[in-house]
Amino acid sequence: MEQQPNQLNIEISEEVAEGTYANLAIITHSHAEFVMDFVNVMPGTPKSKVKSRIIFTPMHAKRFMKAMIENIERYEAANGHIKDLEQVEIPMNFGGPTAQA
Repeated sequence: MEQQPNQLNIEISEEVAEGTYANLAIITHSHAEFVMDFVNVMPGTPKSKVKSRIIFTPMHAKRFMKAMIENIERYEAANGHIKDLEQVEIPMNFGGPTAQA
């Protein structure tokens, strides 16, 4: 099969294809870039590590945001409304052991 002009050929390694779970994203920016740190916060653990960092130009950050909005709208059209975190009650201990003095 011949590759069409302007067609992107993307490869993914087996390790990257497995993915990394994150339940927290920390987003910071400067005049030149947006930095997104993805973290997996586990219940009952006092410290969490950044699992992945993605750096975007402002233009690519905006394109990413638009792509996320489009994909969430498609998901909700097929699967129903996704509750916002503010709508979900999360216990203060997040499932970990309760604090003791």
